[in-house]
Amino acid sequence: MGVEAHATNERVTGRRWTVRLDPVGRGRADVRVSCSRPACAAQVLPSAADGRTAAIAHLKAHLRAGPAPRPSVHCACRAEECHTHIRPAGPRERPVPWRCGGAVVLAVITDREGRWWQVLECCSRCAAAHPTAKVVATAPAAEAPARGDGFRADAPAPAPPGGPAATTPTFSAVSPHFSHSATAAATGTAVPQQASGPRSSAPRSARPTRKRPPRGRIAQRLVPHDLRPVALRDELTELGELFRAYQARTEPDLAVLADLHARKAEAFNAWAEVTADTGLRLDARRAEQAAATARLQHLHRIGQAPDGEGPAVVRLLTAPAQWNHARAVLAHVAENAPLPGAEARLLVLMVTLRTAQSGVGNLVGQDIKGLPLQDPEHLVGQLVESGWLGISGTVEELIASRPESPTRISVPSLTPDEDDPGPFTFGRKLRPKLSGWAQRVVGEKKLRKGKTGADVRLLALALATGADGEGRLGPGGEGIGLDALASWCAVDPGDLPDLVDRLTAADWLAEADVTGTLLTGRLTERVLPLGCPLT
Repeated sequence: MGVEAHATNERVTGRRWTVRLDPVGRGRADVRVSCSRPACAAQVLPSAADGRTAAIAHLKAHLRAGPAPRPSVHCACRAEECHTHIRPAGPRERPVPWRCGGAVVLAVITDREGRWWQVLECCSRCAAAHPTAKVVATAPAAEAPARGDGFRADAPAPAPPGGPAATTPTFSAVSPHFSHSATAAATGTAVPQQASGPRSSAPRSARPTRKRPPRGRIAQRLVPHDLRPVALRDELTELGELFRAYQARTEPDLAVLADLHARKAEAFNAWAEVTADTGLRLDARRAEQAAATARLQHLHRIGQAPDGEGPAVVRLLTAPAQWNHARAVLAHVAENAPLPGAEARLLVLMVTLRTAQSGVGNLVGQDIKGLPLQDPEHLVGQLVESGWLGISGTVEELIASRPESPTRISVPSLTPDEDDPGPFTFGRKLRPKLSGWAQRVVGEKKLRKGKTGADVRLLALALATGADGEGRLGPGGEGIGLDALASWCAVDPGDLPDLVDRLTAADWLAEADVTGTLLTGRLTERVLPLGCPLT
């Protein structure tokens, strides 16, 4: 009897499956819709909009046809300590496990970009903890068996005489009901009424209740109910809603963001005057700075000068912080290149930009064959033999790899750990921008048509990061030292005049002059958008 009871008390982990939307290949508009359930074949759709529609329809079909949540299963998040929806406080801190509880539900979670949808059979507490969870069905509470029947209190209840369908909740006939909290009608349970007692002649639910107005929230601050004037309270509440709506946008609008920060600064200053709170004054000052920064970035993006006097250069990298990070990457590569020569320096730079954030990344054969390298296969092999580069597979497989099946690469010296966070401080979103900027400079049309070598393209990178806002070389237009340029390009100083002539022929440089120690001149207007001005 003990063996049978143990077998009956075993509880399985809740179901989980994912529907994904992935690009088919680089530079292509069609997308692939795939489902983790083994019986589902992948679909290829002509556009992201068609793929998203097909993915949602596929998910809804599973939800209509599949079984309802089972009240006796373990939460699907429990095995992973809720890594799905609980984020750690730091990059290497262990997340605190969430305590599971509540009825078992079938929840759908998705990312903000609409690239994947995951269905979880989990507890209602875990579903509520995830910001994007939508509950589509709730299982009824399992009744505990009577004592002395050989089962535990948390064992699943036996099926009623009517069969499983008698206790299984059903989905909507039209489409699944997506909501953050299941209602009594969705769960199929009745709302209990308060029994009448000697002090009450009517049920509690029949008594009128006073409802407080909803409290506004802005910048993690609650707006007090009694804040006066009322117009200030309403303005703070509305601003909080507008900021949250802006964060939910799919595309940024820096002009709108600048206006929101300006309104926030004015409202926080008024709030500080009413409450004499120094912290509110500091928040108002930060909002003013954020408004000025967002407005300046907006002007740069639309090609206008900050003072409105004339058009500004629309640059690929738009902010001074991005320009400084680009110079930091070039300096790191110059100091830590494992092999000598311009070709090795150029390849190390491009691989570093692919793996700068985490030490790992993807690479395809065209990324290497598009560089001006005489023997790319041999050069990659040297980097692997030196231990600087690690690849999944052979060098030949890397050179032959295509965008639909890229090769995984790693650079151990860039991989962060507990003692060393890595040489770079920029975030995940900036890394592809820096990599794209370097590819645009190295693969610039006239440099490619002129069949310039790696040394010329390294010089183009150095000059793009060594000119001021008007394109004049060096701080204040005074020029750049030849020794620094020769060291970065991995050439002798005597070879620089020929490289400068090739850049001048490619319409990169104008008024160039090589003296004994300096290179003076300016970048042409054609390449100013690729520049990272000195600040």
